[in-house]
Amino acid sequence: MKSFQKMRHPWPLLILCFVMIASMLTVGYGQEDNKRATVYSIEVEGMVTAGTTSHIQRGIEMAEEEGAEALLILLNTPGGLVNATLDIVSDMINADVPIITYVYPDGGIAASAGTFILLGGHKAVMAPGTTIGAAMPVTMSPEGEGEPADDKTVQFLAGHIRSIAESRNRPADVAERFVTENLTLSGREAIELEIIDDIAEDIPALLEDIDGLEFVLKTRTVTLNTDNAEIQNIEKNTRDTITHLISNPQIAFILFLLGVYGLVIGFNAPETFFPEVLGAIALVLALYGLGLFEVNVFAAIMILLGVGLIIAEAYTPTYGVLGTGGVISMIFGIVYLPVEPLASERWLAEFRTIAIGVAIIASVLLIVIVAALYRLKKSKVIHGDDEFADIIGIVNDTIDPEGLIKVQGEIWRAKSKDAVTIQEGEKVRILNREGMVCIVEKEQGKHDERERKDK
Repeated sequence: MKSFQKMRHPWPLLILCFVMIASMLTVGYGQEDNKRATVYSIEVEGMVTAGTTSHIQRGIEMAEEEGAEALLILLNTPGGLVNATLDIVSDMINADVPIITYVYPDGGIAASAGTFILLGGHKAVMAPGTTIGAAMPVTMSPEGEGEPADDKTVQFLAGHIRSIAESRNRPADVAERFVTENLTLSGREAIELEIIDDIAEDIPALLEDIDGLEFVLKTRTVTLNTDNAEIQNIEKNTRDTITHLISNPQIAFILFLLGVYGLVIGFNAPETFFPEVLGAIALVLALYGLGLFEVNVFAAIMILLGVGLIIAEAYTPTYGVLGTGGVISMIFGIVYLPVEPLASERWLAEFRTIAIGVAIIASVLLIVIVAALYRLKKSKVIHGDDEFADIIGIVNDTIDPEGLIKVQGEIWRAKSKDAVTIQEGEKVRILNREGMVCIVEKEQGKHDERERKDK
């Protein structure tokens, strides 16, 4: 009865449950409201390559899919590949997430291709002590000195950077001077000319400055909530790293040489498999890498001609005439190989120095290796069916028409050439060998069993 009476007044218990549920809901909503915003970041350091393009494309896609507040691109680059740069800017212009480009850290640069990428951001910012500009397209003379590219290339890139600036409401005439006059600006100069939007001491200061800014995207308008936002850095994955490596002209050139030399050595040393497999893989990677940047066709032909002359020297020795011509042809090809007007002069000079050194060393090694293989192929076989040809042996067991002989201290089965009987103790001359049986004939003269016919 007492239990029943207690159950007749459940209101206090119901009120307590209601209060607990309301408290849980309130806490949940509070946590949701206090959830930190997320900003994705990508670091662009060193040369801009096709791997950089892949990295930034993936970053944009992740930021869009995950609903990030913004994508922050940190720039510290001397320049890079034209096609990679144009692809990156195109992806940035069409992105459905705010993109903040930031020249960082202090003392960093966004030169040449880096300037194009900087201007492609919805908001362009520089750290103190950084520099942008010097985007005039260049080519390298055979003497290793930089000189302006042809007028057609200059006008195209000038018009393109002008279009990028106009799309982001920046002064197009100033942007054009980066290409036509090789204009270089510090952070203060850039902000005075309104080519950038802000100077920020560091990343937290940058996030605080852009908090509350409104950006008009392709499909929507967003207001940033970046104060105290969480930064998530997007690292290069395996694909980005491999693409970055093989699209670097220096690496692609070395892979090309390894591929050619591996195939040459493999074809001259059959049944080894390793050189030709390694060479084929290196050559495929090199050809893919060479397709990711601008290559001078004339230079490529000169390099192939050089490889052909070096191989010809190994097979038909001309006292170094063909080999020297091959090395010279390869060097000339290397000098003109990369055609990348947005790469820095320093990088182009380093490429030529490294590539020429590698070409000379590899060419000498190739001549030595192929010549050694050629001599080995021409030398007399010491094993196989002709191993004992023309050697004198002693009959150890009468041959009728088969028996045993002793040759070079070993006992071998023997068969007479014309099925004649040869008695024990007589001398025989070995004509050849069929499997494990020596074909012999009776020796008429007197010879030592180790004697070999003088040819």
